[in-house]
Amino acid sequence: MTFQQKLDAMVTKNNSLLCVGLDSDWEKLPKTIKSTEYPQFEFNKAIIDVTHDLVCGYKPNSAFYEYLGSEGIRQLKLTCDYIREQHPEIPIILDAKRADIGSTNKGYVSFAFDYLKADAITLHPYLGKEALQPFLNEKDKGCIILCRTSNRGAKEFQDQLIDGDPLYMVVARKVVNEWNENSNCMLVVGATYPDELAHIRAVAGDMTLLVPGIGAQGGDVEKTVKAGLNSKKMGMIINSSRGIIFASSGANFAERARAEALKLRDEINQYR
Repeated sequence: MTFQQKLDAMVTKNNSLLCVGLDSDWEKLPKTIKSTEYPQFEFNKAIIDVTHDLVCGYKPNSAFYEYLGSEGIRQLKLTCDYIREQHPEIPIILDAKRADIGSTNKGYVSFAFDYLKADAITLHPYLGKEALQPFLNEKDKGCIILCRTSNRGAKEFQDQLIDGDPLYMVVARKVVNEWNENSNCMLVVGATYPDELAHIRAVAGDMTLLVPGIGAQGGDVEKTVKAGLNSKKMGMIINSSRGIIFASSGANFAERARAEALKLRDEINQYR
């Protein structure tokens, strides 16, 4: 089963376009969790246990694990293993934003897909198709390529004009028309830029878009959904991280996380 097939099945099963980002920052973990042997994993496990029927996927950001060294990587691995063992139907997106020359990318491919056994990974387009070919060759895996990011400084490069088009539109067209030979490419487009999201949807057809920026970053749910849906009323992975997983810093963190996930899942569905 390809990543796209797995994703579509979960969207249908859970009636959900919501992805929960497992950005489990050690500094923000509840005190009740920090005393355990594997705090990030135990925190993630609790979040997964209460949200698995509300999501279309999970997206751990590798930075929050890498900065703790080998122990962090171990907990990222434990998290991915837990999802695969307990909820194998739910896709895992590794948010690692990798990009390098082709030979180096082979190592990143092995880490993401062989070691962690993730279903998809986020990627930078700056080095071009040739450099990303080791990822693109993984036909069953998702290659989610940065296009119009959600951060405030995105305009610095992404709005630069090339033959009259902003760079983010050049990237979108390249990915859609030239890079997607294996039908495994997707684009990252921030919810904080709904007008740009609509422009990208117009050239992306039914391609799936990963849409961060809802919640703590301030993206508007109604504008985002209306701008980003494809012709099948799908085609979006709408991610929320901090707004769900850190809804409470107390012992009731899992309960509050479920409440926030349910609220956002249902709000998204209002506009589908």
